[in-house]
Amino acid sequence: MAKKHILVTGAAGFIGFHLVNRLAKEGHNVIGIDNLNNYYDVKLKLDRLENAGIENRKVAYNEPVSSTKYPNYTFLQLGIEDAANLERLFVKYKFEKVCHLAAQAGVRYSIKHPEAYIQSNIVGFFNILESCRHHQVEHLVFASSSSVYGNSQQVPFKVEDPTDAPISFYAATKKSNELMAHTYSHLFQIPTTGLRFFTVYGPWGRPDMAYSLFTKAMLEGQPIKVFNEGNLSRDFTYIDDIVEGVARILGQAPSRQPSTVSRKPYSPDAPFRIYNIGNSRPTPLIEFITAIEDELGIEAQKEYLPMQPGDVETTYADVSDLASDFGYQPKTTIKEGIAKFVKWYLVYNQAGISVFS
Repeated sequence: MAKKHILVTGAAGFIGFHLVNRLAKEGHNVIGIDNLNNYYDVKLKLDRLENAGIENRKVAYNEPVSSTKYPNYTFLQLGIEDAANLERLFVKYKFEKVCHLAAQAGVRYSIKHPEAYIQSNIVGFFNILESCRHHQVEHLVFASSSSVYGNSQQVPFKVEDPTDAPISFYAATKKSNELMAHTYSHLFQIPTTGLRFFTVYGPWGRPDMAYSLFTKAMLEGQPIKVFNEGNLSRDFTYIDDIVEGVARILGQAPSRQPSTVSRKPYSPDAPFRIYNIGNSRPTPLIEFITAIEDELGIEAQKEYLPMQPGDVETTYADVSDLASDFGYQPKTTIKEGIAKFVKWYLVYNQAGISVFS
């Protein structure tokens, strides 16, 4: 991909942090924004920023901070709900590409705090769409989620499968994002690609995710909570494979389809695509736990519990479209990915080091 001016929202988040590092290393002019909310420990978000050369002491709302590591990376603490300042940002930097990863995450949190999802995932995403509409962005890539498939028993999940029965409010907002994006793409010809992410894991990952919770509990000698009596499987996908896919996609915007071509669920009149992005190799949860046990040298105490509200039994991505269109091919095995995660986790959480390469 030729050097571009790129906006990455959610730049202090797990995927956003890794993507910013990738794009900045490639020489793109990157602006990252994040509201730094306290859904999980803000320290981890600030430490990600420090690792990318953003000095925490300089971070203040809507104030640009230049990276000491990448001269072509600038960060601002800014919420996507802030339409006025978001508009000013687009005017100032004239983005050619936007990778929208900011969102209120979490399936279970959405049950108790649905209002947070309306503000971030609906209002915030609307602001991103409006900004892209008025500033002639070459390509908008946005994060959807495998949760849009609900509790589908038909595997692997294909992009053309029905997604009209979400079982969490988080999933409902992600499905709404796809519909909103398609509408804007159709009406205003904004080249847009939506990515249904499957369970992403790796270094610098979110502390509320199961693999982080399992690792923490094992090291502390506490039991781990295994839901649905362990009868779960996930399409665990290592972060480097995800970032490789996103970077490839960002560089190639979709175009309108010829009238003779129809690839569901797309309108042929819209430069719009949806892809699954995952490992396409679902792993039983117990096997995933065993990989962590082997790496730590600790046998987990397991507390078997019923299924949680809003959760699903299986996720399994059909990534054939992504493979054929972009050559996407995840390479990291569960054993390799867990080894890298555990190595990072031990250094970060036990050595008291907040900034390291």
